[in-house]
Amino acid sequence: MFAGCPTPSEALAVAQAVFASRYAGAAFAFAAGSIMRGEGTRLSDLDLVVLYDQLEAAWRESFLAEGIPVEAFVHDRETLGWFIETDIAQGNPSLLHMIAEGVVIGDARDRAAALQRDVARRLAEGPPRLPPARLNVLRYEITDAIDDLRGERSPAETLAIGAMLYPRLVELALRRRGRWNGAGKWGPRRLAEADAGLAGRCDAAFRALFAAGACEEVIALAEEELAPHGGRLFDGDYRRASPLCRA
Repeated sequence: MFAGCPTPSEALAVAQAVFASRYAGAAFAFAAGSIMRGEGTRLSDLDLVVLYDQLEAAWRESFLAEGIPVEAFVHDRETLGWFIETDIAQGNPSLLHMIAEGVVIGDARDRAAALQRDVARRLAEGPPRLPPARLNVLRYEITDAIDDLRGERSPAETLAIGAMLYPRLVELALRRRGRWNGAGKWGPRRLAEADAGLAGRCDAAFRALFAAGACEEVIALAEEELAPHGGRLFDGDYRRASPLCRA
């Protein structure tokens, strides 16, 4: 047990012990996350991407190891490849960053290093263009949210609308600038990296919305980000259901 946040070397020792005891037979793993970067807090978790040569199915699990929260993502090369390609298509770099920045554990270090180089290259290339279908979903949902904000809303409803709008607006802004998306706390971080001025405006606008219900700046910001994509979208929105919805 650790009184505060473990150091990167302490967290690595825990990761190595977990790898040896819990994932016997795995080829290698990557220990990653804020703790390994030296940026953790007492509540930070340790990310562990574990690679086997072959598995019946991939899985994800969370547990405590010596008091440290651990999130493990367990794969073989085929399942990992599927998740990497899916995340790239969605503009989501979290798994890729775990691999590219992770500390290698295990004996198959040459294989791990080769995988890291490939993933680092994919990250550096940036995400693909935002697919038209996803772009239209974002345009529609952002349009709907700002129309709701223009109406008479209780403080609770305004808060809920703003909470829904923020990640969608961040995704639209980042993807328009050819940047990877950022979920949760990574949203404002990625936005600041992409455009510090925009990040400052976004922060101020949503603070005003959440603190005082003032929606004007949020609406103005959303309409500016919508404009390069054709602006608001309601009239003409059409989404065909997937055939998978039938039994």
